[in-house]
Amino acid sequence: ISDEYNEAIGILTITPSEAAIIAADVATKAAGVEIGFLDRFSGSLVIVGDVSSVESALREVLNLLTNVLAFAPANLTKS
Repeated sequence: ISDEYNEAIGILTITPSEAAIIAADVATKAAGVEIGFLDRFSGSLVIVGDVSSVESALREVLNLLTNVLAFAPANLTKS
């Protein structure tokens, strides 16, 4: 991950793994974040940006996955 984005990272592991591509699309359209890593085979997605943008993008991904695609929701945690 680039040194340019050292403020915040958002990490998702999504099952089924193909949904990571949808999550990446939603995240980058919802806020000023960039994709740090995406693996459609493992369902791993890392987004990078400032704290508020990463949090906003993650909330929008969770909203779409839960309310549109009927996924079981997960809690958003922060450390």
